[in-house]
Amino acid sequence: MSNLETWKKAAAKEYQTASIEEMNFLTSEGVTLRPLYTEEDLKNLPNIDSMPGLEPFMRGPRPTMYSKKPWTVRQYAGFSTAEESNAFYRKALRDGGQGISVAFDLPTHRGYDSDHPRVKGDVGKAGVAIDSVEDMKILFQDIPLDKVSVSMTMNGAVIPIMAMYIVAAEEQGVEAVKLSGTIQNDILKEFIVRNTYIYPPQQSLQLVADIIEFTAKHMPKFNSISISGYHMQEAGADSALELAYTLADGQEYVKLACARGLSVDEFAPRLSFFFGMGLNFYMEIAKLRAARVLWSEIMTKLGAEDPRSKTLRTHCQTSGQSLTEQDPFNNIVRTTIEAMAGVFGGTQSLHTNAFDEAVALPSALSSRIARNTQLILQEETQITKVIDPWGGSFMMESLTNDLINRTKVLMEEVKNAGGMLRAIELGIPKRNIERASAQKQARVDKGLDIIVGVNKYRTDEETSFEILQVDNVTVLKNQVNRLKAVRSNRDNKKVEECLGALKNYAQSGKGNALALAIKAVRARATLGEISSALEDSWGRYQATPSSLSGIYDKMFLNDPSWKNSMDRVKKFQKKHGRRPRILLAKLGQDGHDRGIKVVASGLADAGFDVDLSPLFSTPDEIAKIAIENDVHIVGVSSQAAAHKTLIPELIHILKTKKSSDIKVICGGVIPKQDFSFLEKAGVGLIFGPASPIPTIVEKILDLFE
Repeated sequence: MSNLETWKKAAAKEYQTASIEEMNFLTSEGVTLRPLYTEEDLKNLPNIDSMPGLEPFMRGPRPTMYSKKPWTVRQYAGFSTAEESNAFYRKALRDGGQGISVAFDLPTHRGYDSDHPRVKGDVGKAGVAIDSVEDMKILFQDIPLDKVSVSMTMNGAVIPIMAMYIVAAEEQGVEAVKLSGTIQNDILKEFIVRNTYIYPPQQSLQLVADIIEFTAKHMPKFNSISISGYHMQEAGADSALELAYTLADGQEYVKLACARGLSVDEFAPRLSFFFGMGLNFYMEIAKLRAARVLWSEIMTKLGAEDPRSKTLRTHCQTSGQSLTEQDPFNNIVRTTIEAMAGVFGGTQSLHTNAFDEAVALPSALSSRIARNTQLILQEETQITKVIDPWGGSFMMESLTNDLINRTKVLMEEVKNAGGMLRAIELGIPKRNIERASAQKQARVDKGLDIIVGVNKYRTDEETSFEILQVDNVTVLKNQVNRLKAVRSNRDNKKVEECLGALKNYAQSGKGNALALAIKAVRARATLGEISSALEDSWGRYQATPSSLSGIYDKMFLNDPSWKNSMDRVKKFQKKHGRRPRILLAKLGQDGHDRGIKVVASGLADAGFDVDLSPLFSTPDEIAKIAIENDVHIVGVSSQAAAHKTLIPELIHILKTKKSSDIKVICGGVIPKQDFSFLEKAGVGLIFGPASPIPTIVEKILDLFE
């Protein structure tokens, strides 16, 4: 009897099972994770003799990896004003940071100046407000842009932001040819999950191509696009979905650039990727290894000859979705594990989330802990001394191959739909990710997936720590005053000429939007003006809201408490002649809709009539929909910290319209420090992060009794 057979017999006895296969675990990706792997699992696997820096790059994009130079420590941050953000960046660089990663506020993402009436509650709340090149110059003051690489998460208003960065550097004395860093510029994933788009998909892709074309000619050290799976993971995608749709997006961008007449090897070496790192430790390591193999294959088929064009280079960020409000110091441990997965997978740069980001922007203390997590991994361990320590692992090599095969199946579905753009139009990626998200949350609510401190090992002790609070009123006032100064001290005729050229471009499709925007920025055109010049011809895109159902019904089929909730809904219906009706809403410019989609799914399964508002609605618009639809409740989902401004305004509008009988509740990323303020404003219920859906259902029903 072989050693393997002997082990199977012993393990079956210990596990008290007749079949050792009962010990297997099926991951959310549909990959079987077995308790034991042996050399048999390596037989006939492709790429098993792969070496770092050599095609297909499974073991890393560079031959020496971290043994020569560790990954770049890059902390993503933006704090209300350019002055505050600049101070943070300069301190971070002094304290060991190795690059800047800019978070913009939502009005900036969505192409609005801070004085636009739709955005007054969002200015400076979830990042730095940038209205003109004067803001951008302050943002990078005393930071040598020819020496410090800059990463910018921007997609919707990518043209004015990129132009302002180039002009700010120019006026600092740094030519565009010397700039290094990355612009995200990944609009396709915005239509799948994150929703900070402005224009329709086809026109948005035109802008992506313009940036790739411009940077290929004028900015050889700058990465023209960061193809992002991170936000897909944050929206609930498993590793296979994240990998498949990210690579399919990348494939679409390459074809787009080639259609412009660029050769693959002319621009592909400057493409980069951005992946999320969750707590599924083995799978996350396998994901980065699989990504490099798949991208090498894709680029070879697209005609790439230069090995650099086939090399997938990536930035990674630890998960925000895994952070919990409950027992928040556990988040430090979670982030460390996720950071190690990114490092073992071979990332080129890394951002570690702060432990308090489940409820607020990171404080100075939590940011320092997050950054030091990376420095400890680099400086105090021996992790950097070995290139791909998982190479040759029976388990890891097998898992990587399984994930490659699963990803290919998903990518084939996209191909059969007619490519990624068509798949997005059909809603395929969005629907699959939303289903995975709801299934994951249902498993957590059921207790099948354990989250320490949330659904197991809960503590009654309150953990207090300083929360970063942004004074939105002061930030808004400062930005409005600066905008007035910019507009009063410029040559408005010159501005109008530049904006006219952009309007002509939008109508004709001739020229390059980035080149035209640079001229407009030099004349001191604002971000909102540049965005509007294109919007005049293209319009502003609005997605149709939708939700899934049937997931909670299936998960809680025989659960007595769930059955009780459904019975209560039926009693309500019998008493009032209709089911309880709720309008679930996102206020302001926050497009993160994972939470609201999961809640919609659960409430619908419990028997509620559920309406979803259009994204980016104002309090006035939500009140109008609520009254017209005759709802009992408006449930507001908040993630971008505008709840203290917009929710009280909604309640006030309902009162003035004599509809104060419509109850207002809210949930999401809301610090407990804000609960009393919202309750005094008239909010009936407040649900913090990770509130179980069955609990939400019960408490809403309690409101009617």
